[in-house]
Amino acid sequence: MTEFNRKAGVLWTGDLEQGSGVVSTESRTLYELPYSYQTRFGDSTGLNPEELIAAAHAACFSMALANILKRKGYTPVQTEANATCTIRSKNGFYEIVSMLLHVRGEVPGIDQSTFKKLALDAHKECPVSKILRDGLEIKIDADLINS
Repeated sequence: MTEFNRKAGVLWTGDLEQGSGVVSTESRTLYELPYSYQTRFGDSTGLNPEELIAAAHAACFSMALANILKRKGYTPVQTEANATCTIRSKNGFYEIVSMLLHVRGEVPGIDQSTFKKLALDAHKECPVSKILRDGLEIKIDADLINS
């Protein structure tokens, strides 16, 4: 069994609405990227946790789909996944309520029905989908790019 540890950390200063923080990953791909209440819940441009979750889901899902396509005998030219993570205010608290994955693929020799089925299968195998699935509604929208 192979096991990997991936680490990230945050330094937050101040209270929720007036404070701010920085996010870093062990690999330093993200290093001291600022975020705040306004970048998360307001109109300010900047990092927020929901975008990070969406990015992780899209990246992981694309890899899972490419893997399934290969296992089923297809050679994908490319797959593209865009994730939309929806957060909603409820009774003064926020909660993530859904994730929409829009998936497109350029895959020679496959039809739309098979592509959609394999996209749904990828959702079952994607590690990030697995951790999100039990507490979050996830919708998959899969389109084949005609080549």
